[in-house]
Order: sequence, then structure tokens, then C-alpha cells
Amino acid sequence: MATLTLSDIYIYPVKSLGGIRLTEAQVEARGLRHDRRWLIVNERNQFMTQRQTAEMALLKVSPAYNGFLLTHSRRPDLLPLYVPFEAEPDRTVFATIWNDMVWAWRGTEAADEWLSDALGRPCRLVYMSDMAMRPTDDGTVPGQVSFADAYPFLVIGQAALDHLNQQLAEPVPMDRFRPSLVFTGGEAHDEDTWQDFTIGDVAFRGVRPCGRCVVTTINQETATKGTEPLRTMATYRTQEGKVMFGQNVTGPGQGRIRIGDTVQVLSRL
Repeated sequence: MATLTLSDIYIYPVKSLGGIRLTEAQVEARGLRHDRRWLIVNERNQFMTQRQTAEMALLKVSPAYNGFLLTHSRRPDLLPLYVPFEAEPDRTVFATIWNDMVWAWRGTEAADEWLSDALGRPCRLVYMSDMAMRPTDDGTVPGQVSFADAYPFLVIGQAALDHLNQQLAEPVPMDRFRPSLVFTGGEAHDEDTWQDFTIGDVAFRGVRPCGRCVVTTINQETATKGTEPLRTMATYRTQEGKVMFGQNVTGPGQGRIRIGDTVQVLSRL
């Protein structure tokens, strides 16, 4: 049996903006610590993503002390914006994400102004505190989730991307798929069948493959849209009318994981 090894860990402090690669991370009930706890909303407090606003890909995220910096890759006139990992409960709002209405804390007015300038439309930055309740996608899987689409974690095998890129005229990087956890070893899409597994000493549970959307077709460096890799994936990864790539995952374990940790599959779906 092939050895499976955790090769990449990513957090996305603001939903639908760039990620930060970590060498280790704390696994919590809602996902990796600091992952997708911030959300950009429009003037009606409805969530914004690259699906409708592709230029969000141009907003880059880099680590900073107790927080992160936002920069615009094409706007040197916009000075970097510092955002702490956690907000202050000074102002509250109800934010809508998919079919969920979530109680959230407002970010600073400076952050709202910076983002509105960067994206060319009125928007706000809001934060999910530990007090907010948002169950996983269908409610049948126990647990809470951050502002991620549906589940706390997304696992993708490097072999799955390698197999896809062999079929593309222009290979795509892993950032098109926004995984939490990437592993090496095993066959392409082996993660589709995982149920109970561990990374190091931390337990996880696979739920179902992840249906992919047009964000996979957005170049994360230029914010331009194409047809690939979604068109090619549709030829061999379509299930029940959706194009699947990667596995949605929940806890139940908590603890610390590190790049190089062994991934052990205990049971399969």
C-alpha cells in the first residue's frame, strides 16, 4: 500500500480571496484555525465570491503578526491593509451566505473603504465569531462550519491534479481548487472513497466529493476566466450532474497537523 503524506496546508482567512500556505496548523471544530472566518458582503449584507466578482482573485493575502495583509496585485496605489485574525464585537450584522443567515461582527470602516475601492463597489468585511452557529451543508453531518461553502475541510490528492494536467493543453495549479489539505501518494482521486482517516494523530471523516464551479476556470494571477479545467473535468468527473474534484471532510478530531504527517485511511465509503 502506498504511503500517503500531507504535503500542503492552506488557510483562506477571507472567503474567496487568496490563501496562505502553512507548515503546520491547528485543527478546530469549524476547520483550520483562522480559515474563512472573514467574509466580504455587499451593501445588502449578501456574501461575495469570485463566482460573480472574478477580480477578487487580484486581492492577495500574506501573513502578518496576529493577522494578515491584503494587497491588490494591480493597484500599487492601494497601501496594504492589515486585518487581525479576530474582530472586535463593536458592531454586529446578519450576513447571508447561500441559504444561511449568520450573525457576524463588522470589521473596521477602514477595511470597508479599502475593499470598496479595491473592488469598485460598496462592500463590507464581516467576521464569524465562535458564538455564531452555522451547521454543515445538509444538516445531517454533525458539526459547525465557518464561511466555507459547506464543510470545514477540503482534501485533494496531488495525483488527482497531476492526472488532470496530463489531459490539459495548459496545466493549472492547485490554487484553482482552493484545498485545505493536499497529500501525496496513492492513485488519482483515491480520496473520493475515504471515510475515516487520520493525519498524524488527528481524526477526520470524509463526507462526499466536492462539486466544482466556475471559480476553477479563473486564473488566480490575472482574474481572467476561461473554460478549463472545468470542461475537461466534465468529460470524466461528472456525477449526478456535477463535476467532482476533491473530498469534503469534517472532524471530529482536534489537534495539530504538520506537513510531512502520515495520512492513514481507516475506512472507506
